[in-house]
Amino acid sequence: MAILDWSQGPAVESVPGKRSGDWVFRGTRMPVAAVFENLEDMSVGEIMEQFDVTREQIEAVLEFVAQSLKASVPEQEPMPVNAHSV
Repeated sequence: MAILDWSQGPAVESVPGKRSGDWVFRGTRMPVAAVFENLEDMSVGEIMEQFDVTREQIEAVLEFVAQSLKASVPEQEPMPVNAHSV
């Protein structure tokens, strides 16, 4: 499983003494984890309303996660096609 380096995320910050150093949206006290904990049951719009974050903030975090995961997947050699198995 890939481990994300949140310190590289442009939309987040961890400040000692602010939410116990949890990763939050930059300039807020909103934990980034709350988005992921609620995405299954809530739309992005509902999360924006409930937690007072912007669509841009959410999209930046989701894009960071997607790019980080993409970067952590090792390149795989294409499997040769075996004429006998076709």
